[in-house]
Amino acid sequence: MNAKRRSKLLLTEGSGEVPHYHGHRERLRQRLIDAGSDKLPDYELLELILFASNPRADVKPLAKSLLERFGGFAELLCAEPDMLAEAGLGLAGIAALKAAREAGLRAMHSELRERPVVNSWDRLIDYCTAHIAHGKVEEFHILFLDRKNALMKHERQQRGTVDHTPVYTREVVKRALELGASALILVHNHPSGDPTPSKADIAVTKDIVKAAAPLGVTVHDHLIIGRGRHASLRDLGLL
Repeated sequence: MNAKRRSKLLLTEGSGEVPHYHGHRERLRQRLIDAGSDKLPDYELLELILFASNPRADVKPLAKSLLERFGGFAELLCAEPDMLAEAGLGLAGIAALKAAREAGLRAMHSELRERPVVNSWDRLIDYCTAHIAHGKVEEFHILFLDRKNALMKHERQQRGTVDHTPVYTREVVKRALELGASALILVHNHPSGDPTPSKADIAVTKDIVKAAAPLGVTVHDHLIIGRGRHASLRDLGLL
């Protein structure tokens, strides 16, 4: 018995008919290769990611359900594992989503290491947005730059609440000196979606600038990331 006939018998055994999604996976994979991912709707791209976590079932209904529940691809990829589990994903599915997100972030990070960040501002905003725009709590991140303003390291310093995260000026400057950084870009998100800087945001930025300058460390900007929007304290004349 050839492999094709044996596969068909396995599919039809016990049901008497071939599932409607038979062959769908191969066709979808071929479309991705032939036309590129930009030709696929979000739910089909999500199907491709979920195939590895569920080798037999039809994952199209699950893909559509997840996108509807979380509101979009970005929100889904940033969702906490417990929320994904509640939505019906097992460990393999959650791991597949997190791996896909991390792969994208690492590719963007690599691009920022290859050229001065200050000359790649749009890429920087995209990178920061992908990282923290859809977070449920505030996070304070630091991008450490070398003398040529290329990205040396990206670290999350603090994780806070829905409307506040503690920032310790001494720790920021200390870490910059440990890494030998020449410049910093401060980044944090506003889970509300509104990137308007608060008085506290402005005050802590000025404190860091004041502490870093005598040590030869420049603060290029403080970016606040919202939902589809961002604010630059430098552009606003606040730095």
